[in-house]
Amino acid sequence: MNYEVWKTFVDVCELGSLSKVASLHGISQPQVSRQMKTIEEAFNCQLFIRTGRGVELTDLGKRIEPEVRNWLQHTEQLENSIRNTSGIPIGKVRLAILPSTAAPWLSEVYKLAKERYPGIQLEVREAQGNQLENWLEEGRVDLALLFRHSIDDKGGDIYLRDTATFLVGPPNDPLTANPTIEFSEINGIPLTLFCRPSSWRDRLDVLARRYEIDLNVVLEADSLSLQTHAVASDKCYAMLGAYASESARNLLGLSVSRIIAPGIKRYLALSMSPHGQLTLAIKKVKELIKEVSEKYPPGFE
Repeated sequence: MNYEVWKTFVDVCELGSLSKVASLHGISQPQVSRQMKTIEEAFNCQLFIRTGRGVELTDLGKRIEPEVRNWLQHTEQLENSIRNTSGIPIGKVRLAILPSTAAPWLSEVYKLAKERYPGIQLEVREAQGNQLENWLEEGRVDLALLFRHSIDDKGGDIYLRDTATFLVGPPNDPLTANPTIEFSEINGIPLTLFCRPSSWRDRLDVLARRYEIDLNVVLEADSLSLQTHAVASDKCYAMLGAYASESARNLLGLSVSRIIAPGIKRYLALSMSPHGQLTLAIKKVKELIKEVSEKYPPGFE
């Protein structure tokens, strides 16, 4: 079991392309191909199907991928645990975030981590809520910054703050001209919302039925940039949190109004993978996130 070879296997699983993995590692594509063939020959099996677009996992490859990931993670954690006996945090910490939480204070976390704990390597990935939950459950990330719809102390999350929801409209739009807007006024207006599956969409659907509101979704997009540019050019509206709304106003001149009656709160939480171990490096990054999040104002609130 060669760690580096199996690490390459996981990279091929994620990227689906031998050439992309070769570029990532700074080696040639034939070298990557030989490494994958070495694994297949050693275990007398086929893990990949070569296609015109790249490679896809066989059924066997799909079954062993999560086990290989767990083995790699435990190997890394063991190595880091041995190093951490010195009391110095060291190792990679994999953090996943929502695009809407990529606030300036996250850059501050990186800056402080680099200054205080140079042995920590911070890896940050962006995705929507359901994908973050999957990454946590599969052990692909150590920590995730995500939104919860309520505070549940049983989940083990660290709750950082709550945030309101805002209606984002075109520049100088009369509907979003005032600081607040009632939820009922959203009835029937053209909206852009995140794609399904999405717990956020599910919650909005529940609220819409409760208040007899028609959510007229004309565009589904997981990209915040696409949503806000659609608002600017196509005269539709988006329902976003404080950070994303403030960014849309500052960058595109969009108008923003906080939704009330009812106010739609979400809770920014820091969650840890159930399959990970609380290494010293992870512990320090958790402390930094909590420290920095308390220093920065939550956007419009």
